[in-house]
Amino acid sequence: MPSLTPLRGIAAVWVVLYHYGVLYFPSMHPDRHTALLNKGYLAVDLFFMLSGFVMAHVYCTSFDRRVDARSYWSFLSARIARIYPLHLAVLGLFVAVAVIVSVAEYAAGGPLQGIPATGVRSMLALVANLFMLQGLHASTLSWNYAAWSISLEFMAYLAFPFVLLRVWRASPQAQGLLAAVLCAVLLGLAWWTNDDFNVWDGPSTLLRCLPEFLLGTLLYRAYTSPLRPALLSGDAATGVLLALVLLTLHAKGPDLLVVLLFAALLLAVVSNRSRFGAWLNSSPLVWLGEVSYALYLIHGLVEHTTTEVLTKGLAIHDRHALSPGSSFGMMMLMLTVSLLLAAACYRWIEKPAQRYVRSALAARRARAQIQADYFNFRN
Repeated sequence: MPSLTPLRGIAAVWVVLYHYGVLYFPSMHPDRHTALLNKGYLAVDLFFMLSGFVMAHVYCTSFDRRVDARSYWSFLSARIARIYPLHLAVLGLFVAVAVIVSVAEYAAGGPLQGIPATGVRSMLALVANLFMLQGLHASTLSWNYAAWSISLEFMAYLAFPFVLLRVWRASPQAQGLLAAVLCAVLLGLAWWTNDDFNVWDGPSTLLRCLPEFLLGTLLYRAYTSPLRPALLSGDAATGVLLALVLLTLHAKGPDLLVVLLFAALLLAVVSNRSRFGAWLNSSPLVWLGEVSYALYLIHGLVEHTTTEVLTKGLAIHDRHALSPGSSFGMMMLMLTVSLLLAAACYRWIEKPAQRYVRSALAARRARAQIQADYFNFRN
């Protein structure tokens, strides 16, 4: 889909700058100038809607009539090939860093610290990450804290084919009713959290992920509708919606309003066939979108490694003590390292793993078809 890959890349950089520039280096205080970075956690909400939109685009013809065991397993296999190898690789790097730090401390004369049984970066958390369950309680089950949303997306994938079947065959009135129900759920979440959508821990995160994922699916249904307004293909609608989003973020507007504006902006961006669409699909932004998944996963490892260097190597235990200038310089260094590592992971891990898993699945399907043909011939 045009424009969606670059949009995902911009969202990935936004959430990385939020984690680095707001949470990790508190002395920078970007909120003194704008709330744009402080609202970076809302990039995850955009990710959820983008995922629902893209999944509907890719699989709308596969599950528009029925879901059988073969098509369901093919779908899950493709999703596993897309997200699991890199998640597993980054998880392995986290474990390696933990082992290296433990051995270094022991070599320096300290006690040998093994991986704890429970808690963050524990054996229990490792098992949860291996089965993509860490999103249910990220505060105690995380190794790579950013992977909580990947876990929730995988849970949404489990039900997606059955949901898409119902959504695609529903009447426009039923689809509109479902959209209203999803917005009502998000309204309830906003009321429950005092309009703070930075919900990342516990089962309540499903109230954030699933409605937005389904809303993305409905947005794709609207995108394919002949009733979609033609004005969305021009720059005017995209420019107005983008300005509204940025102004709302800058002024620290309601999170719920931003999420709803995201839905409208997503539909406008993917429909745009004018100058904005051409700019958004420029080569640098497309590349940024291609490495966005790797960037999202790897930036947590860069942050964790930086913490180990600061605390154990440089004895800096309070990052509030760092000056704004030093914090900004370190943030830019971390971002640069994250982008370089993301590019390497995309090229050497993510894409080769996808090709390998998909070729293995294709070979398996071919063998199954040959066996079925042989059985039919014998009978």
